[in-house]
Amino acid sequence: MLLLGGHEYPIVRPMVAEALPEELQRALLTEAEAARAHAYAPYSRFAVGAALLTADGRMVRGANVENASYGLTICAERVAVAAAVAQGERSFRAVAVVGPAGANPCWPCGACRQVLAEFASTLWVVVRDAGGHPCARRLDELLPEAFGPHALAEAR
Repeated sequence: MLLLGGHEYPIVRPMVAEALPEELQRALLTEAEAARAHAYAPYSRFAVGAALLTADGRMVRGANVENASYGLTICAERVAVAAAVAQGERSFRAVAVVGPAGANPCWPCGACRQVLAEFASTLWVVVRDAGGHPCARRLDELLPEAFGPHALAEAR
């Protein structure tokens, strides 16, 4: 069982297309909002937070980190993935992404989608819709026909 936001949720294995319970989506968004508070965004002023849920129920946060050399900026989702991998995690169930209040839904950019697909092409991506409500899509919907480890295995 996963304990998050004072609620217990079953761990689903293998990761399947089942929708995430709305309470879990809200809890993930709350974690992403907490991560957003640590963003370093002095140039864009567009602070983003991410909360990555591992397959075994751990939560790993990330926040965007900008750089004066703009191309070196790293998105919150990739910060969370890098932190999780550095902690030995390789399997993920969901990621929540939160941008500034009042902004359009903050879906992961293409680079983040590709990095997430490296580890879990079927994970759930949760954002807030224009009304502030949770909205979830599977990554393979957001990045169909993704290039990944399977493509390299086929080439050998």
